[in-house]
Amino acid sequence: QVQLVESGGGLVQAGDSLRLSCAVSGGTFNRYGMGWFRQAPGKEREFVAAITWSGGIIAYPDSVKGRFTISRDNAKNTMYLQMNSLKPEDTAAYYCAARRSTVGRQTRPFDYDYWGQGTQVSVSS
Repeated sequence: QVQLVESGGGLVQAGDSLRLSCAVSGGTFNRYGMGWFRQAPGKEREFVAAITWSGGIIAYPDSVKGRFTISRDNAKNTMYLQMNSLKPEDTAAYYCAARRSTVGRQTRPFDYDYWGQGTQVSVSS
């Protein structure tokens, strides 16, 4: 059974940085495409970043481009999201996800097979 566990969320001030981690167990991490999504109360789940099994980066949405960086360490079965220059509008629950397929898009929630429980990021102004 594949399990994803996010960590690293918290309450920070605008302009601060956080690094989220997503630890994966029970599967073949180095063959999964991985992604980060976020969801604020009352809003749909939003794509944040994605990375292919080989480390290729999928384009970031404009809302986080230049501030967020996705990476992975296949030796540690872990994916990361470095978030800099945080803004109050970044406040949301952040979810990591894994997909078995190596083709097709990686920017939609239904592209993914496995999900973590989420970690809360709150940014005060």
